[in-house]
Amino acid sequence: MKRKRLLLAAICLIPFSAQAARTKKIVPPEETPPVFHVPMGTTSTPLPAEVTLTLLKRFQSYNSDVSEDGDVFDPLIHSPKSVRFSPDGKTFYVNCLEGKTTLVYDASTLKRTAVIEHRFDAADAALFSTDPLFPVDRPNANVFSGSPVESDFTHGGRYLWIPYYHRSYDKNSEQPSAVAAVDTRTNQVAGVWPTGILPKMIAASPDGRWLAVTHWGDNTVGLMDVSSDNLKAAHYVQRFVSGHRLKPSFNTTEKVDRDHDCGNCLRGTVFTPDGHYLLVARMGGDCIDVFDTENKTAVGTVSGMKPNIRHLLLSGDDLILSANKPGWVQKASLKEILEKKLAAPGKNVVVEDWAGAYVGKGARTVAATADGKYIFACVNEESRVVVVRSSDMKVIASVQADSFPVGMDLSKDGKRLIVTSQGRNLQGGHSVMVFAVDYASPSPVQPPAVSTATINGATVIPAASTATPSGK
Repeated sequence: MKRKRLLLAAICLIPFSAQAARTKKIVPPEETPPVFHVPMGTTSTPLPAEVTLTLLKRFQSYNSDVSEDGDVFDPLIHSPKSVRFSPDGKTFYVNCLEGKTTLVYDASTLKRTAVIEHRFDAADAALFSTDPLFPVDRPNANVFSGSPVESDFTHGGRYLWIPYYHRSYDKNSEQPSAVAAVDTRTNQVAGVWPTGILPKMIAASPDGRWLAVTHWGDNTVGLMDVSSDNLKAAHYVQRFVSGHRLKPSFNTTEKVDRDHDCGNCLRGTVFTPDGHYLLVARMGGDCIDVFDTENKTAVGTVSGMKPNIRHLLLSGDDLILSANKPGWVQKASLKEILEKKLAAPGKNVVVEDWAGAYVGKGARTVAATADGKYIFACVNEESRVVVVRSSDMKVIASVQADSFPVGMDLSKDGKRLIVTSQGRNLQGGHSVMVFAVDYASPSPVQPPAVSTATINGATVIPAASTATPSGK
């Protein structure tokens, strides 16, 4: 065990060039599991159970000849990557990656109410801001289509921020991309900023001051100050680097698989509740970077968890993660993680006290009830959604889903779970599923009181569930 921990620590400190080579060598060819679609009314097992999931409604584009109640054919459901409930719970937003759209739904009626297009031409020039940290040097650089990945809210839900996997002219994601802010009152793009290379994750700090854009493609994270009520005043204040900044140049006209050629492959991103620290998972490096937002410095890394970390989530006092390839969901005390990390700045720290549950291969996005009692996980390769009881990290329910689930979000009251199935290798997917969630005993809507901790002069107040969705 000690030797394994030392190995994990060493991996996090490998120079980037060696780390990139190691990541590329160990990635096997992907095989697509069997593709299937589940009937409406599909219910989780076992029955009865503490938590029961039932497929209530589905929006899909793979079958126009619908015959079941609640099954809705919609050709705009094209490669749905992620979903996000608005802070007031009245609306949810689905990012369709290859469709270049964000679809807006009324959470009560479960009807689509708007379509946000991510396509820009010369007439949209006034939307774009420039920034010296992420210069864009190309003629007509702001004429493109954007592939929306994840999203998060700022200004109390007024703005929904959506990063683009790449600009449409940049097929191999070698150049700066962009992030858009959508005004949720009008469902129109209100501003666009440059980003680093291949942004996937985005996370807002609970205090409303910071926005982090995490770049899968070059080992960096852009920290943006969004504290002003004036949207146009938003600006970058720091570019954090995980290990070593990557400057990709593939010198080819053929498309490169950037889901694999990604260095440390930064993914899961979450702020501590006070916004003082930012945690970013290295999906290709088997550890978590910790950055200090106040001092604009890299604090070091944390390891000891399962490898291939996909998603990070704060729930009460716990940091929850999904480990994609191993198929695990794990949790550990945020206070313990920060105490150990800040006591050894600049180094890798091994945290041993991870509690976990095996949920199945391809653990992707995770979500948690407001009281932290239950954790939900997308299991991509097995096309399932799994429920874990947080108190003892036991799997208590499982339901089949359309192939292949990747993104999810849970309503504030815990009664609706939205799951997106994007597809793999051009198979499966094109489905957004709405599950009704029933509990054997009442689950409180509001989170319980949690403890506070003072660490290096900073007060850490663990927050309620803050989903920072989705493995790629």
